[in-house]
Amino acid sequence: MLPTGSADRLAAPTDRLSTDHPSADHPSTDRLATDGLPAAPSPGDRLPARPLRIAAAQAEVTAGDVPANAATAAALIREAAAAGARLVVFAEKFLSGYEPALIQADPARHAVQPGDPRLAPIAQACRESATAAVVGAAVQDEAGALRVSALVFGPDGRLSTRYDKQYLFKTEQAVYLPGTSGCTIELDGWRLGLGVCYDSGFPEHARAAALDGCHAYLVGALFSVGHGHHESRTWFPARALDNTVYTLLANHIGRTGGWHTCGASAVWAPDGRLLAEAGEDGRELVVVDLDPAVLGAVRQSETLLHDLRTGPAAAPRRLHRLG
Repeated sequence: MLPTGSADRLAAPTDRLSTDHPSADHPSTDRLATDGLPAAPSPGDRLPARPLRIAAAQAEVTAGDVPANAATAAALIREAAAAGARLVVFAEKFLSGYEPALIQADPARHAVQPGDPRLAPIAQACRESATAAVVGAAVQDEAGALRVSALVFGPDGRLSTRYDKQYLFKTEQAVYLPGTSGCTIELDGWRLGLGVCYDSGFPEHARAAALDGCHAYLVGALFSVGHGHHESRTWFPARALDNTVYTLLANHIGRTGGWHTCGASAVWAPDGRLLAEAGEDGRELVVVDLDPAVLGAVRQSETLLHDLRTGPAAAPRRLHRLG
């Protein structure tokens, strides 16, 4: 059982799956092409050697205040590290709040810039705790364009890469440019696909990560009370089961950018079952172990990804008019 606390409690798993390993007769890497010859192996066929403890962080942000929100992120990284987490994921645009009007009006102040010194507390927390982090930010890139991004800090504190949201919500399209490529990161043998909020509503986005060999799909987002909560509880278990990957949601709490957010950051197992979730309005870390034995067992039982890779190629649909 993972540690729990009070106001800043760590959410513990609510369910556990079988940890039986794939059998020798049916290993998770056993894949045949449709012509009977072995299919080319995918990186995802190689299961990680050991579990990976990850955390989804949720906390209230200060509108437009990058230094204050960076300090909050740094504190949460240290707390997650103390609970044994190797990676922490934060909500969409955590460093500024959602706040499109503020960001568009003064991007130098409210968006992260190339080489931004305001990121130093996050880098220091990652380096000193040997913990990686994926931090949501509005970014003004080298060409001056605004992006909705996930900044990836390695356990050495280095800003390793940046993923830009590919599917922009309708109200974002006048402010931001979409990303042009997906992003897979690797930590301790685990391949992890990144998404930002609306990306997760498109099955193709998580599927691309799975086909790139990802074992988990990690998303920082803003989901609101009401329909947003319903979307999150539909999309994330579906993305998990469709691709037999773990899925993680790091959401906002409170109000930001005109939205009343619903919290409930969570992690789902590769069969779509909810493993752990946070409350709707409290500062919280959801800490879960990703288990290669569980992943292998689910992929042996639920062969969706295997059957997609080895099944017939897509063909034109035939239309039959009945009247």
